[in-house]
Amino acid sequence: MRLKSWPAAVWRYVRSAPLTYAWLAVLLVTTIIQRQTHGRELHDLLVESSTNIHHLGTDPLYVLVTSLFWIDGRFWTPYLVLFSLILAPAERWLGQIRWIAVGLIAHVLATYISEGVLYLAIHNHLAPERLVHVRDVGVSYFLAGVGAVLVYRIARPWRWLYLGVAFVYFGAGLVSNINFTAIGHMSALLIGLCCYPLVRGRVGRDARLASRASSSISTAGS
Repeated sequence: MRLKSWPAAVWRYVRSAPLTYAWLAVLLVTTIIQRQTHGRELHDLLVESSTNIHHLGTDPLYVLVTSLFWIDGRFWTPYLVLFSLILAPAERWLGQIRWIAVGLIAHVLATYISEGVLYLAIHNHLAPERLVHVRDVGVSYFLAGVGAVLVYRIARPWRWLYLGVAFVYFGAGLVSNINFTAIGHMSALLIGLCCYPLVRGRVGRDARLASRASSSISTAGS
């Protein structure tokens, strides 16, 4: 590919997944805001949009949405890579409605599972009560859920390698430092895998296309 054609190829890739890159653009803006805010002001800004126990009990819809527009950290570039490798291909494969559905199901259910476990830990005096107002923002549950459902897009045996790496990665976090975030990540992974009924039509379409391509090659060869 000639050098001057790279910008056009990148632009075509971006246009093929508009929701992914629009979201990424919003995250760039909020990350800039985050980097320009410091100390207590930054803490209050992020806690206001956190899906913690207090907010899930008082204004769940607001925080479940707004928490998706902040990253848990100060560096945007890793999200550019992850969105391009996971969310963009998933959006093109699933279509926008299924993509949103899988991601939001993983985000919402993993949030309630992780915060529910934290609530039980606080109730049983296994965690400090101040964690009722813990900071909990980010896109990782959405990302993990959509990344999990992509396993159905990958041909065997690479599917099992991809799935194994995902379980090792999130499982290592769960074993090395069990906390509500690690529980949420593993929950999002499992929830994404359970979203197969939402993507069954796409999987069947891929199988039919692969079968037709194989038949065409066989016919051409004979």
